[in-house]
Amino acid sequence: MGYRVREVREQVGMTQEELSAKSGVSRGTICALEKNQERNTTSKTLRRIAEALGVSVDQLFFAASV
Repeated sequence: MGYRVREVREQVGMTQEELSAKSGVSRGTICALEKNQERNTTSKTLRRIAEALGVSVDQLFFAASV
């Protein structure tokens, strides 16, 4: 599954560090998601990232466009 974390994060002008601070999710997890690396991630983590970016989980992780 390809995640759009990086694309959306860059659209809103946020660094990985800023997203980490705003979402409470480690920068390592954010980096792994952006690189589509295997990482056990909870739905709570996905929701926190999406909320920090101002989009829904569906838009960020499952939809073709935001």
